[in-house]
Amino acid sequence: MRERDDPETIGRRVQQLRTERGLTQRQLAEPAYTPAYISTLEAGRVRASDEALRHIAGRLGVGFEELASGHPAHLATDLRLRLTEAQRTLATGAAEEAAAQYTALFEEAEAHGLAVEQATALLGLGECAMETGELGQAREFFERAELWTADEPLPVRVPAIRGRAVSHYLAGELRYAVYLLETTLDELNRSGLHDPDALLLLYASAIGPYMDMGAHARAAQAAELALALAPQAGDPALIARMHRSVARTLLAEGRVAEADASLAKAAELYRQLQLRTELANCHWMRGYVYAQNGELERAESELREALAMLSETRAALYRSQAAVELADVLHRLGKSDEAAVLLHEVLGDFSSERGAVHAAAAHRLLGIIAEDARDTEAAEEHYVRALSLLERAGAAGDLADLCRLLGDLLRRTGRVEAALDAYRTGLGHRTAPGTTTLGPAPAQPPL
Repeated sequence: MRERDDPETIGRRVQQLRTERGLTQRQLAEPAYTPAYISTLEAGRVRASDEALRHIAGRLGVGFEELASGHPAHLATDLRLRLTEAQRTLATGAAEEAAAQYTALFEEAEAHGLAVEQATALLGLGECAMETGELGQAREFFERAELWTADEPLPVRVPAIRGRAVSHYLAGELRYAVYLLETTLDELNRSGLHDPDALLLLYASAIGPYMDMGAHARAAQAAELALALAPQAGDPALIARMHRSVARTLLAEGRVAEADASLAKAAELYRQLQLRTELANCHWMRGYVYAQNGELERAESELREALAMLSETRAALYRSQAAVELADVLHRLGKSDEAAVLLHEVLGDFSSERGAVHAAAAHRLLGIIAEDARDTEAAEEHYVRALSLLERAGAAGDLADLCRLLGDLLRRTGRVEAALDAYRTGLGHRTAPGTTTLGPAPAQPPL
């Protein structure tokens, strides 16, 4: 937010306010200043000190900020309060209502030249767009927010950078998402900008793409650093989000009880904050934990709860991703027909630019269901489509398993050479699970 207007603008404002109040230059100036000084100030030929402006503002009966910048008294504070209300609206799942609030607030901030508040509103609009699955639009909002904060310190710009990274991740552009997160972490840590909230936000956001790329060592390290930073961070919603992300890494390491404990902490925080979408995501991740631990009935219950809550919040992309997880559990419970119906319902919500990894997971599961029904042609079609999506997304960990499934299918149908090609492709991804293709890890914070 700019501190004050230029001298000519302030001079005209002083003259207008003085005239409206029927004051002479002498009455405005005394006892601290001379009429000549007021005359020079009104002509725009002198840049008044803060002390002089406070004196003049007191004589005119207006606030210092209003005199210096033209903003109505307490406007910035009022805008920030209403921005918080819009954030709460979004947190309870009403993304469209929140977007309308943020749009109005952005226009008001723009009219008064409040740059920081404009950037905050743009961040909110980006989050709304991600919630409803409009990833291209979300990126545009985050990019604009980053431009508005270009002159601010890096920690201030982190939410916009993180928003861009997550929108790329949800679109299936895993490697670029990791690049954005890692380069920002590296810059923060190497320059000594030890901001716990900013670091926690970045490390928690990196866990998902790391896991999908097969970079489990990086994911584990990010989780450990996030846990170490959590006690220093001041935002409970941020801490809750971190616990949800960390749970996935703990599970990959076989630490099921700790993963469940992290998710329980996150769920309790979100209940307190009434963040419906994030709470739904906690149920989603708890369902994932139970599924990986073989507790399928508990997994089904959690995932159905997540799906119902996400349907209420109109979070289309997240809802579709949770549906894929539920379909996998249903298939393992012997409810393959219900799983297939669910997958076909949500596939229309995905594309190679929007939720590519989960779209591939849906095709993979449909391929397995088709194989169970001895429909090898349909199974192969689904596997090939999944392979194409994963290759573009760079999800190395999932690619190796998919190549094995496709290779087994090709071998059973007598196409040995094609099967060998599939196996070789899978082996290539298995030997390079992401850590060798990501480049050096970012510098660590001075914990």
